Amino acid sequence: MAAMAAPVDDFVANAAKTHGEAGEKAAKFLVEGMPASDKQALSTEFLTENLDLALRAREETPWAKAVPEEIFQNDVLPYAVFDEPRDPWRADFHAKAKEIVKNAKSITEAVQAINQEFFKQVNVHYNTGRKRTNQSPKESMESGMATCTGLSIILVDACRSVGIPARAAGTPMWSNGRGNHTWVEIWDGDWHFTGADEYDKDGLDRAWFTKDAAEAKPDVPANGIFATSWKKTGLAFPMIWSERSEDVGGVNVTTRYLKSDGAPSPEAPAIPSLGIRLFDKKGGERLVAKVAVVTSSGARFTAGKDGAFCAPPSKGSFALPASAPDAETKAGTSDLNDMPRFEMAAGTRGWVRFTRDGETRETPFEPVTAKDTTLDAAWADMAPVSQPLTAIEAWLATPAKDRKLDAPALQAPLSKSEASRVLDLLAADRLATLAAERKDEDDKKEIVLGDKSMRWLVKTFGKEPEGGRSLWISMHGGGGAPAEVNDQQWRNQITLYQPEEGVYIAPRAPTNTWDLWHQSHIDPMFQRLIDDQVALHGVNPEKVYIMGYSAGGDGCWQLAPRMADRWAAAAMMAGHPGDASLLSLRDLPFAIFVGGEDAAYNRNKLDAEKAAELDELEKKDAGGYTHMSRVYEGLPHWMNKKDAEAVPWMAKFTRTTWPAKIVWVQDDVLNDRFYWLQIPDVQAAKAGQKIEAVAQGQQITLTGDVPAGMKIRLSDKMLDLDQPVSLTINGKTAHSDKVSRTAGAIYQSLLERADPSSAATAILTAK
Repeated sequence: MAAMAAPVDDFVANAAKTHGEAGEKAAKFLVEGMPASDKQALSTEFLTENLDLALRAREETPWAKAVPEEIFQNDVLPYAVFDEPRDPWRADFHAKAKEIVKNAKSITEAVQAINQEFFKQVNVHYNTGRKRTNQSPKESMESGMATCTGLSIILVDACRSVGIPARAAGTPMWSNGRGNHTWVEIWDGDWHFTGADEYDKDGLDRAWFTKDAAEAKPDVPANGIFATSWKKTGLAFPMIWSERSEDVGGVNVTTRYLKSDGAPSPEAPAIPSLGIRLFDKKGGERLVAKVAVVTSSGARFTAGKDGAFCAPPSKGSFALPASAPDAETKAGTSDLNDMPRFEMAAGTRGWVRFTRDGETRETPFEPVTAKDTTLDAAWADMAPVSQPLTAIEAWLATPAKDRKLDAPALQAPLSKSEASRVLDLLAADRLATLAAERKDEDDKKEIVLGDKSMRWLVKTFGKEPEGGRSLWISMHGGGGAPAEVNDQQWRNQITLYQPEEGVYIAPRAPTNTWDLWHQSHIDPMFQRLIDDQVALHGVNPEKVYIMGYSAGGDGCWQLAPRMADRWAAAAMMAGHPGDASLLSLRDLPFAIFVGGEDAAYNRNKLDAEKAAELDELEKKDAGGYTHMSRVYEGLPHWMNKKDAEAVPWMAKFTRTTWPAKIVWVQDDVLNDRFYWLQIPDVQAAKAGQKIEAVAQGQQITLTGDVPAGMKIRLSDKMLDLDQPVSLTINGKTAHSDKVSRTAGAIYQSLLERADPSSAATAILTAK
């Protein structure tokens, strides 16, 4: 091409002379849309050749002849797409593309054929090493490399060379912030889209970016979708490589990508997604591999709508449907942003697994944020999935009725990281099982054990925090009174306290006796109530609180110490302490509230004495017996809700789940498990039995009335299970060796309580 001023008047005159009125109109249209720089730089010969070849292509096929003149002029005739260097590409591209489309019966068939074959002929494919974004076809073919914009220029030009209306389309920035993209639109009675060098055998209007495009914003230029136009439209196509340029006309086509009716999609909560790419090494080449996401709860992801991958609806589901398509990472000529994406709730954490050449490796991903993110994994840096972990997953994939509790997978030693993974998986499975089993009683708000029934009222306060809601169990007063009196006290209890956040439950005592809250059926009912709330409502087992008024306060005196390992804090309001021992409160913050004039049954004096007793215990045991007490002078049994100050005080605490020191005194209602201690036979226990336990470094010391076969529930939260553990009982060495972490220990803990935080990963049985 000659680098000289273009005599556009001569070009128009020659077009009229050669092609008549149609040629003159086409030439004038081309000149009117030309950038000023082209009018100065392009020769008559260049423009004439482009026009002659475009008109000839229009006559060669029936489908090209049927293109309306307006669309032909705007989307076939132009010699350029953007501001790329002006190459005389049309003759060469026509020769190549004509052979490819010779058997096509329609524009769509022709475009599909070109997109499948043309890039092979010119040997240009996606590569981020290209020279620049807006390469001309010649520049791209010289290097064999182009990214989405350069590839789109080639496909548009190839289509135009055989009379197919084509234009580039793209977005400056996806609405989710994942960058820009360019693709191609072709006209076949209406506009359709396709990715350049991204042939899809299923036809047009399919691409990896479909879902992203459906979330574009027509009224936000930075997040809209635009198509190029040779004719000036009053709108410039946003070229990100030349942001200030207005040389290329544009059309806002966003609404066509949203919904089938062209209307913007209704606002809905955004679901963040994790995009995944695999490289052979950091900064290396992309690899193709099967890819799956396994969350910390064990949920696996299957293929979802529009190329997104979604978790199955049931928690802890391990079995993938046989028909579920595999996700696969992209490599080679695929766009760098063409990757499998997995939609999941913000905060989800887990592992991404890649399988290639028969080997599976994995890498963790951080909790998903509210925005879409991309994980770039390096095959060389990942470890194979461990055999103990895959064995547990296989065990969990077995129907529950067929799982064997003596399976080798449950007995195999685990590393610390494996034990953490297995705990997550087994906990998710256990909670999912309980959620299914207990839904009916939760809906009815009634627990039935034997001949006893406990109903409850519930209120929920505040926004659920990260980690789950707190749970407040508030016991009503009444006691030895007619049922209607206790019913009235129950209904009143739900109104007494309002935590800033949490599930607040007022249970109805199963009986109407004076000791309605500390009979033996209460402990298992409360254990079950807590498990239900954890499994069904996402309650955080580290933030469960117990409180009670009057007869409910009586119950708190008894239940707080004997179930201390389930509470984060406890508060007693206007109750009678009875024969309660305070020693087991060593690791439980405890509050006492009583009116100074509450003289019935000497409650005021006895409660004050218990407060003084706690003062002494705290002085003698540094770090233990945290408490507060209030004797409201001048107030009777009813404290005018002054005791509500207990709620913010309690809320400051989370449970001490693995305390370094335990004091366990059995109540007349016996329990077999207390923090990290467990007795082999609860029937062999007796009221008043006292055990003190101290864990210091790798040394565990037990003193007191320690039964034979005592079990020590261990976790890396209290010591290092990779090192030997020494156990001394009343001055005698009972163990001095390593203790293996096992899935069996974890599973047994979770069967006893749906409490992942307190689940043991190893069990030491004293001999």
